[in-house]
Amino acid sequence: MIFFQTENINPVPMPDELKKGEDAIKSFQNLGFDEAMTNIANSLVDFAFKLLIAIVVFYIGRFVIRKIYRMMLSVFVRRKMDASLSTFVLSLVKMLLYFILIVTVIGIIGIETSSFLAIFASAGVAIGMALSGTLQNFAGGVLILLLKPYKVGDYIEAQGYAGTVKEIQIFHTVINTIDNKAIIIPNGGLSTSSINNYSLEQYRRVDWTVCLSYGTDYERAEQEILRILNSDIRVVKKYIEEDRELRLQMHLEQDKQQEAEAMLKEEAKAGWWKRMRMRRRRKSEAFKKALQQQQEMNQPVTIEKVDRSPFVGLGEMADSSINFTVRAWTHSSNYWSLFFDMNKRFYTELPKAGFEFPFPQMDVHLTGAEN
Repeated sequence: MIFFQTENINPVPMPDELKKGEDAIKSFQNLGFDEAMTNIANSLVDFAFKLLIAIVVFYIGRFVIRKIYRMMLSVFVRRKMDASLSTFVLSLVKMLLYFILIVTVIGIIGIETSSFLAIFASAGVAIGMALSGTLQNFAGGVLILLLKPYKVGDYIEAQGYAGTVKEIQIFHTVINTIDNKAIIIPNGGLSTSSINNYSLEQYRRVDWTVCLSYGTDYERAEQEILRILNSDIRVVKKYIEEDRELRLQMHLEQDKQQEAEAMLKEEAKAGWWKRMRMRRRRKSEAFKKALQQQQEMNQPVTIEKVDRSPFVGLGEMADSSINFTVRAWTHSSNYWSLFFDMNKRFYTELPKAGFEFPFPQMDVHLTGAEN
C-alpha cells in the first residue's frame, strides 16, 4: 500500500473586496426570504436617502457657486480689471468650485472618491508634461495681464517685431505692424524678454541731423534752426509740466465749450423752471471748479522741473559738411508728424535764409610731371 504525505500549504490571502462580497453572500444565504427582502428594502431606502441628500447638496452648492461668481464679477467690473483676465479667472474659479461640488456629491452617495482623485491627478500630470510650452505661454499671459507692461493700443518692439498692440490673449499677443501685418507672438517669450514700449511715456525726444556746408555762420544757423523749432506749437518750449498743463487747459476749454453748447440746447428745449435750476447748477459747478483750481495753485511744488528746451549743437565736422545735432521734445502722439514736418521745413526754409546743403566733395591735387 502506497501512502502519500501531504504538506500544509498556506492559502493565498483573499482581497478585502472579495471577502466583503463573500461575507455578504453568506449572510444572504443564511437569511430567509423575508429577511433578505427586508435587508434589500432597507438598503434601497438608505441609498435613496443618500441620493436625496446629494441632490439637495448639489443644488445648494450650485446656488452658492453662482452667488460667488456674480460677486467676483461685480468686484472685477468695479475695479475695471482687464476683460481677458477677468474672464479667465472667473472660468477657472467656476470650474474648480464645480469640481469640488461633484466630488462632494459622489462622496455623499457612498462612492469612494480616492480613485477619482488619483485619476484626475495622474491625468493632470500627463497633460502638464504634454503641454509644457503651452502652459508657459499661459503663465506668461497671466503675468502680462496682471503686471500690464503694455496695453492694447501701445506701440511696442519685442521679439524682433514692432507694431501696435491689437489684442492681448491668454496664450499670445497680436500686434499690427506699420504696413498692417498681424504678428502673433507667444506670451511666454514676451513675459521673460525685454520690451520697448514707445507709448508708456507721454513725451519723447525727437532728433535730427542737419548738414550744412563749410564756411556757414554757426551762430546764425543755430538761431535760424531754433526759430523754426520754436515756431511750432507741438515743440516743448521749456518744461514738460508747462506743456502738459497747456494741453490739459486746451482740452478742458474744448470740453467746457462742448458742455456749454449741450446745455444751451437742453435749455432751449426745457421750460423756464428747469432752465433756472440748470443755471443754478451750472454756477455752482463753476464755483466749485474755481475753488479747486485755487487750492491746487496754492499747493507747494515738490517736483523738480527739468529744462527740455530745443537744443542745437555742432555734432560732427564731416568730410564735406558740418553736421548740426538738433533735438526737441514733444508729446508722443506728435512724434512722427513733427519729425517729418521739421525735415520739410529745414529743407525749404534754410536755403531761403542763405544756407547751403553741401554735396560730397573730393579735392584732387596735381603735381607737375618730371621731364
